[in-house]
Amino acid sequence: MYSPYLEPLLQNLLSALADIDFDYELEREKLSNAAPDVNLKIKALEKLRARHRERREPYIQQLAVLQQRMTDLRAQ
Repeated sequence: MYSPYLEPLLQNLLSALADIDFDYELEREKLSNAAPDVNLKIKALEKLRARHRERREPYIQQLAVLQQRMTDLRAQ
């Protein structure tokens, strides 16, 4: 059971991460199917992975803070 004010935040963060992951998978699929040059494909996929990690990182950090808050609330 989550605090009423933390649950919507948790849902929003998880939803944002799911959207980021979905976008990444779509772009990865496009690159895998479209790029004929293997070297270009590898470089493009590396850039895509790096961008994906960068986009996810703030949400992962917010989830860690939220998890700590929930742990603190349970301990009270």
